[in-house]
Amino acid sequence: MARGINKVILVGNLGNEPDIKYTQSGMTITNISLATSSGRKDREGNTQERTEWHRVKFFGKLGEIAAEYLHKGSQCYIEGTIRYDKFTGQDGQERYVTEIIADQMQMLGGRDEGSKGSPRKTVLPRQRSDKNAYKTWKEEEVVDDEIPF
Repeated sequence: MARGINKVILVGNLGNEPDIKYTQSGMTITNISLATSSGRKDREGNTQERTEWHRVKFFGKLGEIAAEYLHKGSQCYIEGTIRYDKFTGQDGQERYVTEIIADQMQMLGGRDEGSKGSPRKTVLPRQRSDKNAYKTWKEEEVVDDEIPF
């Protein structure tokens, strides 16, 4: 029987500085908010732009690299999988979160791209995540409050 495919590819810009947390075993977890924009023409021929915001989570060595090199405004290419999680908030209400679990990342643009525009070039080669990092993280507790709100 064929297996399903869960693959996400994003190219966008960071909306804020990376949020870094550590598990009890010391593994790095870095969260970013990535904006992607697309446009289409309406009936009158005007271009309508729409921006989507994606929650992206990096684990292990890839999380360390993302925390060090990505900054607000940085453009990057991300490959990963989509995850849907459910948790109970402090108010007792069930909450749902959709995240991209990154397993590859490539920084785009110049070194100071986050502060001003510059020619596009690769800063570092594509980085790969440890495939077992997400599983390890799910099995242990995170030191910081893991609720995304």
